[in-house]
Amino acid sequence: MTTTQRAGQVIERAIAQHLSIATAESLTAGLIAAELATVPGASAVLRGGVVSYASEVKSALLSVDEGLLATAGSVDPQVAEQMALGARRACGADLAVSATGVAGPEPHDGKGVGTVYIGWAYAGGSGAQAHHFVGGRDAIRAQATQAALQQLIQLLEQAGGHAD
Repeated sequence: MTTTQRAGQVIERAIAQHLSIATAESLTAGLIAAELATVPGASAVLRGGVVSYASEVKSALLSVDEGLLATAGSVDPQVAEQMALGARRACGADLAVSATGVAGPEPHDGKGVGTVYIGWAYAGGSGAQAHHFVGGRDAIRAQATQAALQQLIQLLEQAGGHAD
């Protein structure tokens, strides 16, 4: 399934379920929200997103714990989860997804190139999933975007009874 098809599926399901979406993005720098916004009707469910490339922005806008950022670095599953929680709150959305990781060309925060965490948050809970992508910078960012859209599809499948 292409990224565009996956984004269309997210928007279609969110509209059908009357659920709003937010994003928090680091390595993808807005690609997830941009892909969702290409779908006609996205404005009915896409609340907004935060591009938080810098740790200071993660902390200030998304309420990611400064101590966690100082000890674990920005490429961490707990950071991804806190980013999603922060985006959900900041945008007033029913569900949110986040992406943080290393697109390269060099390792970052002790994590290898291709290490990506996709975070998620909705009324039923929150968490993060580790991914290890291969390829150049653009390929890793594209794969992270695909993974985040797939996570949104999974959230929408789970969120039916937890949309409060």
